[in-house]
Amino acid sequence: MESARRYFEAVYPSTAFDPQLSPVPVSGKVLDADDLASLIEASLDLWLTTGRFAKEFENLLASQFHTRFAKLVNSGSSANLVALSTLTSEELGGKGLKPGDEIITAAAGFPTTLNPILQNGLVPVFVDSELATYDVAVDAVESAIGPRTRGIVLAHTLGNPFRADLMRELADQRGLWLIEDCCDALGASIGGVHVGAFGHLATVSFYPAHHITTGEGGAVLCGARFEKLVESWRDWGRACWCAPGCENTCGKRFQWQLGDLPDGYDHKYIYTRPGYNLKMTDMQAAIGISQLRKLPGFVAKRRENWALLRSMLAPFEEALILPEPVVGTEPSWFGFPITIRSNGSEMRKDIIAHLESRRISTRLLFGGNLVRQPAYQHINKRISGDLKSADKIMNDTFWVGVFPGLTSTHIEYMSESFAQYFGKRRSSVA
Repeated sequence: MESARRYFEAVYPSTAFDPQLSPVPVSGKVLDADDLASLIEASLDLWLTTGRFAKEFENLLASQFHTRFAKLVNSGSSANLVALSTLTSEELGGKGLKPGDEIITAAAGFPTTLNPILQNGLVPVFVDSELATYDVAVDAVESAIGPRTRGIVLAHTLGNPFRADLMRELADQRGLWLIEDCCDALGASIGGVHVGAFGHLATVSFYPAHHITTGEGGAVLCGARFEKLVESWRDWGRACWCAPGCENTCGKRFQWQLGDLPDGYDHKYIYTRPGYNLKMTDMQAAIGISQLRKLPGFVAKRRENWALLRSMLAPFEEALILPEPVVGTEPSWFGFPITIRSNGSEMRKDIIAHLESRRISTRLLFGGNLVRQPAYQHINKRISGDLKSADKIMNDTFWVGVFPGLTSTHIEYMSESFAQYFGKRRSSVA
């Protein structure tokens, strides 16, 4: 694999930041020669589907998250779909989710945290988030619980953890399921415990924008109660638990009789739920193994960049709401969210235009208030509270990057660009 490493160094050399030419991305993959070597090692097996590298990656992830099992899937969105679908399984008896049951979720969020609720015939109950943290508070969820409420599905927004420990206590007290969407929060913790360890199920994403990447990919985190259910929903909905390329793990492949099928029907082709094929390939998993080794450094750099930018933008707090960690948590920042204090959609446009003109990329906080998105205006839903903060986020919030590909020079350039904007603004007002 040394030739692969030499190739990487020759073809992908590091380059110095040039403010006149270089972009400042909000996110991006940070790959090195070890990632390429790991990818090539897996490709030489010519296995192509999930295999030995996937199993190793699953074990490493479970250890990282302090959960019993991690089941790889092809995206974080698929992870959310599998996790919520798992809670509809008949094996859960009266605790299983049924069409029409309510699931509490954030109005200000990402569509694929919401979509599995709708795809399973459930009813979303939208609650508001808090400005500065952009997370949902426990009391907002508690106020939203109604007679049909059966679960809570929330994301740790931009790597800033909601109090999943307290949310789990509430869920247990009220007989609700909790799913943690950790797709933006790998490496974050609450009271020293990694996010993902508090929910009945949790999800992560390895899209190139996220903390580590496999290109496309994600995982569902769970305990022993859900392991086979998650696997089944991910693997076509089949009853068989044989790994790809394996046969007769149960020892009675042709001795089952389930449903109205004939006795002895091949267990590899018995389906007990309407599942999917959402597996990850071994080549993706091989990159994930290599990337996971670098996670502590990635998280440290994100926190360093966030803290530097936070201090540099402090002079502009009269005009901007700068982000704050949720008390009692240790974020693993995905981005640096900023909200205009005044009702400032025009000001947001102006700042974004100024930053983009200087090659500094920006993003809005995902879907803003999802209730106002075209896809969700006519769905069956319930709204708890007035969603004022979600509307504020929709109109006045944006974020810039802190990912490990950015250096202190990038951060200083961003700060100078904000200072230039506010200097011009004061001059025009004067």
